Amino acid sequence: MKITKTSISRLKSTDFSNLPFGTVFSDHMLICNFKDGKWGAAEVLPYGPISISPGSKVLHYGQSVFEGMKAFKNSNNEVLLFRKEENYKRINRSAVRLSIPEIPEDIFMNGLDELLSLDNEWCKADEGYSLYIRPFIFASSEGVKASASEEYTFMIITSPSTKYYAGEMNVVVEEHFTRAPKGGVGSAKAAGNYAASFYPTKQANAKGFQQLIWTDSIEHKYIEESGTMNIWFRVGDKLVTPELSDSILGGITRESIITLAKNNGIKVEQRKILVSEVVEGIKSGIIIEVFGTGTAVTVNPINSITFRDEKLVIPTIESSYAIKLKQELQGIQKGKLEDKLGWTSKVVSKVSLS
Repeated sequence: MKITKTSISRLKSTDFSNLPFGTVFSDHMLICNFKDGKWGAAEVLPYGPISISPGSKVLHYGQSVFEGMKAFKNSNNEVLLFRKEENYKRINRSAVRLSIPEIPEDIFMNGLDELLSLDNEWCKADEGYSLYIRPFIFASSEGVKASASEEYTFMIITSPSTKYYAGEMNVVVEEHFTRAPKGGVGSAKAAGNYAASFYPTKQANAKGFQQLIWTDSIEHKYIEESGTMNIWFRVGDKLVTPELSDSILGGITRESIITLAKNNGIKVEQRKILVSEVVEGIKSGIIIEVFGTGTAVTVNPINSITFRDEKLVIPTIESSYAIKLKQELQGIQKGKLEDKLGWTSKVVSKVSLS
């Protein structure tokens, strides 16, 4: 793999006490092109603008998928990746759904190792810090004919991060707009899914809500996700989360929480959840905790749910499952707790830099 180091690092000029999520980028990026029916050699370059034709198909038809990952630094100054194999599998599932050629495993895995080895100082060991990793693929053939591209670009960029959401999380149930319809690409991490969510989210933000609760596209009576998170409800001593479908993204954090909950003796149900069930459950006190999970947020409590102008406040409880599971998950991610499940892996470079 060819590696070109930057001549001027931006590390020392970066204010790590002020990191709006996803706006500050590390020194290097990885790039690899698909042409003539095959993926070429990956290359690590200094982070910077790339050249793209105005006729590139991604600009016209949105043929693009991506992943969200995190790296953490342990007390031995080693960079740890969390469940990278699952991200690799998911980006390829997403790629297949959007008629994009799958990324070979060696390009993805070796690319991560080399990029993060080079930019390891951007991953801080301080509490609350991580390095957000964004692998993505986009159509790069020229042409405005509505058809799949013949050329693609795979890239990885990274961004030092702290908290995704700050303060309380107050959400509103969305009954008109839809994140993803049945039979669509909701189970893929496709760029267009997120673009379609921006307008209704903006409307909710204007009313004082941080995010939406997405409902099914047919009847708007079943809960699917909350913003960019999978959503969870604690009913007594069990956790309930919507079952996966082709309109719900299968979160890697979601799967990790299911495993940790079961290992802690907490019963987990994956099933359809009615909006009316949640409304009545909060009112009656049967639902005692609500939270969201995702790579960017890890585990984030939800403080209130508004449904048709009625605000339902979720009380704070001492024996919070969200806090317990978040602490355990982050302990594994940071190398503070024993990783009995083999979820973390150390970043190791295979290329000797002169």
